[in-house]
Amino acid sequence: MYREISTSELLEQLQAGGKLNLIDVREPEEWEEGHIAQARLIPLSEFQARAHEVHDVEGDVVFICRSGGRSGRVCEHLSLQGFEVTNVAGGMLAWNGDVVTGK
Repeated sequence: MYREISTSELLEQLQAGGKLNLIDVREPEEWEEGHIAQARLIPLSEFQARAHEVHDVEGDVVFICRSGGRSGRVCEHLSLQGFEVTNVAGGMLAWNGDVVTGK
């Protein structure tokens, strides 16, 4: 099983400045419309080929997408492989914090 947090919990963790690896699994077009500044983009369509990038990080690994569905699937997949990961419930639709646009 994987853990889920709310967007307000995510905001608190980001503001606290802890070791947090936020990975956005939306597609590039969605990312460019607005994303969390601290996030890194690994689109779901590229995830199989780039999964090693997740294995090489330190700290908590948190996934986000538009609504929490795609990131939840990634979390499910990785948790079955023994990784401790977290999904952001509600995704970017529920995010009330700042966003940046563009690449």
